[in-house]
Amino acid sequence: MLEQNQASLEIRVKNQAEATELLGTHDKHLKLIEENQHVTILSRGEMIQITGLEENVQTVYDVLRKLQVLILRGIPIGTPDVVTALKMAKKGTLEYFTDIYEEEIIKDKNGKAIRVKNYGQKEYIEMIKKRDVTFGIGPAGTGKTFLAVVMAISALKRGEVQKIVLTRPAVEAGENLGFLPGDLKEKVDPYLRPVYDALYAIFGIDHTNRLMERGVIEIAPLAYMRGRTLEDSFVILDEAQNTTIAQMKMFLTRLGFNSKMIVNGDVSQIDLPRGVMSGLIHAEKTLKPIKKIGFVTFTSSDVVRHPVVAEIINAYEEENK
Repeated sequence: MLEQNQASLEIRVKNQAEATELLGTHDKHLKLIEENQHVTILSRGEMIQITGLEENVQTVYDVLRKLQVLILRGIPIGTPDVVTALKMAKKGTLEYFTDIYEEEIIKDKNGKAIRVKNYGQKEYIEMIKKRDVTFGIGPAGTGKTFLAVVMAISALKRGEVQKIVLTRPAVEAGENLGFLPGDLKEKVDPYLRPVYDALYAIFGIDHTNRLMERGVIEIAPLAYMRGRTLEDSFVILDEAQNTTIAQMKMFLTRLGFNSKMIVNGDVSQIDLPRGVMSGLIHAEKTLKPIKKIGFVTFTSSDVVRHPVVAEIINAYEEENK
């Protein structure tokens, strides 16, 4: 007998394989949903039962039904997808959840489709397609760097550009680059690990290295960009919050014909000396009126890492206020 305001709903699945994909390996999705919505979920064979407060039960039911739609389309479900569905349900936008997954951007080295994981990422991808220069501003874990590299590789594969150029400013994040071995490029390379990871995920290590040897992919510190004009190129500046105003102006004016630029950064993680204004903050204020430049702002709700990461970001933002 259910207490007042308590409810129970059931969802039928085709088989145990669908139940496992829906609720996650070792029930990781199930536990995440139970913790988020304060419900109890029981899975018995082809039946999933949700029990709890009526409003919460209905939310979880709707979320699981939307996730089922993706499974029926052959789209694998991961924890980020569950997190996105729960966030959209909270915002009242769950009806648009499956629309996010309509477009396949590219396939990785294993043939697995890469798609956006939330509305913020979808907006970012659309802006990159429409604008010559796109700024992606927001916290770590929102997929800015990964998606920028994915879009660059997609453009390269379609023959829209002849080269990918990836760069970042050589600014220490609490560590002294001077003590690291090698030249400037070798010192900066470890800080470009997210860029390498994205390239390796799609091309594989061997193919990436071959493309770098041929100069099709160039990874270099921002200082190496001075005096160049980058034509037929897809250019990505990462960690842009650590550029000075002069460096940002220098970088943006490298744009040549038939090229695209993406500038990514997190204004909450500036490592510049005290009193030096970030080129990213200045650019956002100065360049907003230019129609061919697009700005996409990510928030903690767009984070696609562990759910607690978004809570950590929110806590620090509250502290700063």
